[in-house]
Amino acid sequence: MTADLLLGVDAGQTVTKACVFDRSGRELGGGSARVEVHSPRPRWVERDMEEVWQATGVAIRNALADAGVTGDRIGAVGIVGHNDGLYLVDENGAPVRPAVTAMDTRAHEVLEEWRSGSVWTRALELTGQVPFAGSPSALLAWFARHDRGALERARWVLFCKDWLRYRLTGRVATDPSEASAAFTNVHTQRYADEVLALYGLGWLADRLPPLLRSEEIAGEVSDAGAAATGLAAGTPVVTGAHDVDGTAVGCGAVRPGMLSLVAGTFSINQVVSKEPIVDERWQARTFVRPGEWLTMATSPSSATNLEWWRGVFGLSADGEAYATLEREASAVLDGPSRLLYHPFLYGSPYGELASAALLGLRGWHRRGDLARAIMEGVVLGHRVHVDALRERFSLEGPARLSGGAARSAVWSQMFADALGMEIEVPACEEAGARGAALLAALGIGVYASLDEAAATVPIARRHAPDQRRRAVLQEAYDAFVAAASALRDVWARWG
Repeated sequence: MTADLLLGVDAGQTVTKACVFDRSGRELGGGSARVEVHSPRPRWVERDMEEVWQATGVAIRNALADAGVTGDRIGAVGIVGHNDGLYLVDENGAPVRPAVTAMDTRAHEVLEEWRSGSVWTRALELTGQVPFAGSPSALLAWFARHDRGALERARWVLFCKDWLRYRLTGRVATDPSEASAAFTNVHTQRYADEVLALYGLGWLADRLPPLLRSEEIAGEVSDAGAAATGLAAGTPVVTGAHDVDGTAVGCGAVRPGMLSLVAGTFSINQVVSKEPIVDERWQARTFVRPGEWLTMATSPSSATNLEWWRGVFGLSADGEAYATLEREASAVLDGPSRLLYHPFLYGSPYGELASAALLGLRGWHRRGDLARAIMEGVVLGHRVHVDALRERFSLEGPARLSGGAARSAVWSQMFADALGMEIEVPACEEAGARGAALLAALGIGVYASLDEAAATVPIARRHAPDQRRRAVLQEAYDAFVAAASALRDVWARWG
């Protein structure tokens, strides 16, 4: 049978998704599986590496079944995954310990030490970013101090997608987009001894996996990988990429200067550039195309706020609950914003101490008013990041929007109104998986270039800014920023 289809896998921090695509980029079927996250101690956020692999097998089998195809129809596989965190394996390829996710903050004291010395500034100069608690650099430094044995047992320091590809193929590798989280020089885009030395991690240099291009064939599905997933042994598997790069590719936002937004757990606001532009407010990381950079201004402060609110107030987790909230928010959009929401449940653009807040609440407000405030607050939080990027980049519209908020036409329109830019929503809910599949297609020669692959992405909706609503959200944004400034002392007191 002809291997005429593609498989893309997107491994997030809680859910792994797999989708089957035809060679035009049309999604034929999908599957997913959730992996439980554990917090055995305060600030620790971990998950079992074997469970992550097993969930991937379930997601792939479900995707094949949903598409109504067998594994021998898949011509190539691509995997993208969450960046940062740690996936340590020993010389036999077995997990050394549970995986550490990017939401882990055990290394906060390491960060404080680095921030007070020269490491902070030098890291920005060398790597294009400052570390955060879930960065591999900070986590490895923490383990070197508190659990050195784990590092000594580790043969490889991997990222999530590299662990999954290793289990699928038996081959160890990573790509420059992942490695740029902590280990590469921002200018050369290659491993740099001076970077590891800066963090006191030079002795781990031989634990870093070989660097291959994102679209390069890194191995083939092994017999064991085939048994676990339903794929055919021998199927080519490309190296893959960081999931935000995969999402940019899957949204078709690969042209330098083009803004793309991901509104999910994280507020991700990114632009491809031809040169590294360094600032503490964002990460200048390597893009999947060599010699280009993906500049990402991010914080864990996006659409997951509405999910949290739904759960706290006892609404069901099905699509109808979100549709209800959307309708109720849409019904109260007339008039100025008089409820202000800071979406800082898990993090913010204003530092680690900032917390969520709902200001202006009155007895006559109803559920729709709160839903509107939360949706607007998420959008305004994105704008903080976008405005920072605008200071140094000439951002081109239209911007591409993906993630949970993109499923809502009302929410998508808010992005257009708040940013003053046309918003395009790609006709694919799983942009990360699509990006992984497009990288796989590049690897086997389906497309001649990344631009050609990106041009296949269809657009489901377009949202032009509404000038009346733009004025309303400008007033709301001014209040949003002023309130954040006024609350800094309160945040510090509660920190």
